[in-house]
Amino acid sequence: MKTFNKNDETLETLLSMDREIFPMDNGYWTKIEAHRVEPDEQIPHGVRYSLTLHDRYNTRILGFDNAHGIKPKKRKYGARKVTWDHRHQRTEVFPYEYESAGQLLEDFWSAVEQIMGKG
Repeated sequence: MKTFNKNDETLETLLSMDREIFPMDNGYWTKIEAHRVEPDEQIPHGVRYSLTLHDRYNTRILGFDNAHGIKPKKRKYGARKVTWDHRHQRTEVFPYEYESAGQLLEDFWSAVEQIMGKG
């Protein structure tokens, strides 16, 4: 099991944003949910999170979360590891390598800016 920095100073920033909704341009909006959980095999870093971007029709078009496990696409010879941290982009799901709360926020806002045409 991967170990995480228990003194992640950016975690409090993420946790303080729990249930925050941020209006964006053109009717788009983001929502952040984050709270501590007991670390386990599925969530070794001890934080359950969901960071999402929605369009003006309330359709989620981007999301970073760990609400459920995913199996990465099949590789010819490699073992398939179920991962819980992942990114949704429209209808596709990709594994996400959680490093810290700060990196999660940075990756999320960078992806939002790219989708909104500012990156």
